Formats: sequence, C-alpha cells, structure tokens
Amino acid sequence: MAHRAVRGPVIVAPDGPGKAPEAAAEPETDPEAAAAAAAAAAAEAAAEPDAHEARGDYTGAVYGSLLAASVVVGAGTLGSFPRLQLIALLLGTGVVFWAAHVFARLFGARLLVGRLSWSVIRRVSRQERPIIEAAVPPAVAAGISPLFNLGPQGIAWLALLVALAGQVGWATVAARRAGASRRLMVVAGAINLLLGLLIVLLKVGLTH
Repeated sequence: MAHRAVRGPVIVAPDGPGKAPEAAAEPETDPEAAAAAAAAAAAEAAAEPDAHEARGDYTGAVYGSLLAASVVVGAGTLGSFPRLQLIALLLGTGVVFWAAHVFARLFGARLLVGRLSWSVIRRVSRQERPIIEAAVPPAVAAGISPLFNLGPQGIAWLALLVALAGQVGWATVAARRAGASRRLMVVAGAINLLLGLLIVLLKVGLTH
C-alpha cells in the first residue's frame, strides 16, 4: 500500500478495525541541555546594556556623594584630619564601597546564570563607577583648600559642602533624566537637601 507524505504529527496506523490512530510520541528533551541553553541566554542578556543604562543611572553618584559626606562627618568626630589623610580617606572609602557593590552584584549574577563572562564583569564595574567618581569633587576641594588658607575644620566643612552639593545635583539630574516633571525634580532635590542638612546637624552636634 502506497504512503502519502503529510505535514504535522506522525500518525501510527491502527492495529485493527475500530481503533483510532495514535500520534507518535514527541522526542524527549534533555533537561541538562535545556538548562545550559537557558543559562547561556541569561548570560547573553546580562551582558547587553539595557535602556536604563543608556539613559544614565545616577543612583551610584547620589549614594557616593552621601557616602563622602558621611566620611567627612565621621572623620571630624575622630579629631582634625590633615588634608592629605582626608583625601586618602575619601577616595579609599569610595573604592572599597565600589568594590563591595560590584562583588554583590556579580555574586548574585553568578548564582543566576553560572559562569560570568569578562564583558559582564566590565559592565557591572562600569555601572558602579559613579560611587568612586562622587568622592572626587570633595577630595579635590580638600586638595585646593590651601588656596583659601583654611584650617582642618575649614577643610572638612568645604569638603562636606561640596559633597552635599553633588548629592543634591545628582539627584536632580537623575529625576530629570528619568522623565520626571519639574515638580518632582524639585521634590527630589529638596529631599536630598534635607538629608544633607541632617548630616550637617550631625556634624555640628558631634563636634561640639
């Protein structure tokens, strides 16, 4: 008996009259192969920059500025730090917290997708870089303080004000780049200004 080629699932001929034809069983999928394919797809997706990164993420800059302000306040409670020590403390703390954030994100991605590529490591390191960059302006302010004949307390206040200005500025820019209205931009700036004033009050309270 001649057979015709048909599209669709393969039909098994019935064994006898009155029995309906049965579809052939689908080939079984290897679970390990499927898991490996899913992990590869997830790693590839993680390596591609998303739209959020393209718009610019200033969260790290806001956090880094707040961290720098906290470092200045904390250093002031331990006594009068020389200018170079304050600069080293600001930059060193920024690097340590940057490394901690990068490690935390990479550790989470490692649990999700398994082996990480160098492109993912470089991308995460670049995304967290604003934490270090936010410590640069107050460190520069401390570096040029001799031009204003400032003492140790004056240097600390100058670095603190520069860090807080960066915090408010980055928060406002972040709100703007996120498409927020002018009102929300003002609210974001005001909230960060309030946080900055709280840090100033903390410094005043701890140094008196």
